[in-house]
Amino acid sequence: MSSKTVLKSSLHERLMDGVAIPAHPLALDRSRKLDERRQVALTRYYCESGAGGIAVGVHTTQFEIREPQYGLYQPVLELAARTMDSCEEGSSNELLRIAGIAGDTEQAVAEAEIAAGLGYHLGLVSLAALKGNSNDAMVAHLQAVSEVIPVCGFYLQPSVGGLRLDYEFWRKAVEIENLVGIKMAPFNRYETLNVIRAVSESGRAGEVALYTGNDDNILIDLASEFRFSEEAEPIRIRGGLLGQWAVWTHQAAKDLDVVKALHGQALPKELLTRAHQLTDANAAIFDVANGFAGCIPGIHEILRRQGLLEGLWCLNPDEVLSPGQKEELDRVYAAYPSLNDDTFVRENLDRWLS
Repeated sequence: MSSKTVLKSSLHERLMDGVAIPAHPLALDRSRKLDERRQVALTRYYCESGAGGIAVGVHTTQFEIREPQYGLYQPVLELAARTMDSCEEGSSNELLRIAGIAGDTEQAVAEAEIAAGLGYHLGLVSLAALKGNSNDAMVAHLQAVSEVIPVCGFYLQPSVGGLRLDYEFWRKAVEIENLVGIKMAPFNRYETLNVIRAVSESGRAGEVALYTGNDDNILIDLASEFRFSEEAEPIRIRGGLLGQWAVWTHQAAKDLDVVKALHGQALPKELLTRAHQLTDANAAIFDVANGFAGCIPGIHEILRRQGLLEGLWCLNPDEVLSPGQKEELDRVYAAYPSLNDDTFVRENLDRWLS
């Protein structure tokens, strides 16, 4: 086992300042094999879009990459790392590299070893495999992973395989010294507040970066301040680590900059309107009408329309657009043209694909 790694101070400062982190999809060809050319193009797109980091091996990358018949976990992380290395040459902008970590403790530690060995800075740890375990057992799982790589806690919504994680769990988890961030994606206001309150009451709000994964409430999460008593210091969500930001990323990074510049000021009604437009668009992309069944194909369809992907293929052949989802995507595309970054992609696509 490699020695424990910690997040260097410059990257921790970036994480705390707040950046846009897209969740990296998986580019496949018609044979459902890894399309390395388009996978690299996607990484280049994110590197140049204004994102401050990239998350690889997460839900949007398809959890099936870990299955033995595909064996894609390490190759996909390695390809993204090499591409990020190339994009960073001659640049002072070092991207935060986040690796998805899943499975039981043995598997999770093994994945953390792979990620750390490839130069990833953080492990985003899914607890889905620990269903039925106690809070103490799940905290011990996070602790074990944190002995290999700095940890980002992850509250994944139950409708796509996550577990309900209560306040008591998060209050214990935030005591893990090498836990430096939490992605909150329960798609639930009450559960989101539980996480924020746990961090606030731990006294570690200045050390643990809160990131929204609530694709249904992105801009409101980012623009809000939270205070859990009259005397408490306000706490805020620093940035976003989102499947929604796998598309239209250049515009998403601009949105985050606008919100950060407004902290401490009254929110303009235009931002509130845009927030709800983005939620409406997300409903189409993530296929809310069908219980998120077409979530990943919806992301793929946007990237296909832009030319970044060739098709919508997933490792699971049953994972396709739901009935009516294409029409919903047509609707939101026409209704909210300011949300997309089609011009930016069009101007750079040939170079990214070269």
